[in-house]
Amino acid sequence: MTNPASIADTDHNALADLLMNNGLDNPSDDIDDLTFDDSNYATLTDALEQTVFESFDDGLYIGMMSGTSLDGMDAVLCQFNPEMNNEDNTQPPMQLLATYSQDFPPRLREVLLALCQPNGVNQLVPEANEPNSELDWFGWASREYAEFASEVVNTLLQQSNTDPESVLAIGCHGQTVRHRPQMGFTLQLVDANIIAERTGISVVSDFRRRDMAVGGQGAPLVPAFHQALFANPDSTRVLLNLGGIANITVLPANEKDQVVGYDTGPANLLLDAWTSLHTDNSYDAGGAWAQSGTIIELLLQQLLAHPFFAQSHPKSTGREDFNLAWLQDELQVFEQANADIIYSAVDVQTTLTELTAISASTQINMFVSTSKNSSVYVCGGGALNEYLMTRLQAHLPHCTVKITEHLGLAPTWVEAVAFAWLARQTLMGETGNLPAVTGANKGVVLGQVCFA
Repeated sequence: MTNPASIADTDHNALADLLMNNGLDNPSDDIDDLTFDDSNYATLTDALEQTVFESFDDGLYIGMMSGTSLDGMDAVLCQFNPEMNNEDNTQPPMQLLATYSQDFPPRLREVLLALCQPNGVNQLVPEANEPNSELDWFGWASREYAEFASEVVNTLLQQSNTDPESVLAIGCHGQTVRHRPQMGFTLQLVDANIIAERTGISVVSDFRRRDMAVGGQGAPLVPAFHQALFANPDSTRVLLNLGGIANITVLPANEKDQVVGYDTGPANLLLDAWTSLHTDNSYDAGGAWAQSGTIIELLLQQLLAHPFFAQSHPKSTGREDFNLAWLQDELQVFEQANADIIYSAVDVQTTLTELTAISASTQINMFVSTSKNSSVYVCGGGALNEYLMTRLQAHLPHCTVKITEHLGLAPTWVEAVAFAWLARQTLMGETGNLPAVTGANKGVVLGQVCFA
């Protein structure tokens, strides 16, 4: 989209086409009402704020999420209340209309996991017509991820009997395969062009890099959504997302206080990897396996010595810092220093669960320990880990620990809804980041739009 200094030079027919392609069925009246001079609309953006953007306020949106744990792709169909930020509004801020989740195709998951590690594709054995270099594998996975995401969207639409034309946009985060905030870049893998073509719906993607362009970490991005949907003037609420990585959002009761949010450390990423390595299961259902073991205290202290835990926020992390290879190296160091300690695989799982609970609760206690009215609401796959939830409550004596179901949104769908909301923010020209959370020097409109 061009952005001339004045709308006076904008071609009338071109703008009509633009409006038609962006959801206005009868744009002619809107255009005729515009006086194309600098006194009324100084820029094209000013004009669009009165036309295109307002039409994206209350339509249907699809949000998609595949997290660090790579356990599958979640998709939601939802509708937001245009008055969701109005204090006098009594309507629910969001309606979750339909959901769908699907496991990754095994080969795609294998390649994505390999791409998450530097030179990890060197361990792949190419099949017929498959790539043999890291960059080619990236292109292959971008295409396959987009084709798979398109299938997920079309299934969601079919099962919910929803016309694609009624959906304003898809918010698709893509798959993070490299996150290096200290180097000023992050890399999400997805070809939004394919999704737009296969579904007939505009796609918003590449949410993180604009925040990085203004000095931010590019993560976490969901706190702005948490604030819009869950903030309460009567109590401090902490949202704890237990995905592959754990992250928190602190929503203070006092609106004058800043929202705080950042990653606290590993969660399902290590728990799932260790479970898959030592059992026939891909994850520790309910934390039952971990609950049967014993915490290895010296190992726990060694793992907590990772420099990430001592960093001040804003901060973010991922597979680059915490992965199975890192854990195995730590175990080797531990065994060399503690040859007299005998432990089993299940004891390691118990210790990893405690690592997640302690690293998250230590940060949360910094914000709620002196508050008499505060609660922690957990979302993400880890919310279904009953043993982990028990350990969190044990380390958070000053507040109650619940799942986000108590706030009206099931824990498994929160992040997908967040990216539907972020897509809406983008189309409306509204900021999607919180500078106090990411460390950015200003709020910016996130994402790139691939129009259908």
